[in-house]
Amino acid sequence: MLRGRSILVVEDEMMVLMNIEDVLRDHGCTRIASAGTVEEALAVLESESFDAGILDVNLNGKTSHPVADKLSDRGVPFVICTGYGQVALGNDYENRPVLTKPYPDDALVKALTQLLA
Repeated sequence: MLRGRSILVVEDEMMVLMNIEDVLRDHGCTRIASAGTVEEALAVLESESFDAGILDVNLNGKTSHPVADKLSDRGVPFVICTGYGQVALGNDYENRPVLTKPYPDDALVKALTQLLA
């Protein structure tokens, strides 16, 4: 289900980001854009569109809520990744799929597959 898909990954931990990119490539994603800050992610969204997103909640002390808002406005599904649990999300995102860090690679693939089904 991920073959040929375009995914935005917003993650500030380089090792986690590299792993996510590898998993996405291994499952056939054709375009993966990554951003480590809210500002970078918003800039990417100004010029590109995506099938889905993967958002870390905490990006060096800033929440990724502005990115989530932009994706929501465009109707782009996304999964939220956090080490802080559901409480970090706030009420605006309580219905979004959440992966609690650390999560297995297959959980990420399953979450994205369900989003894109």
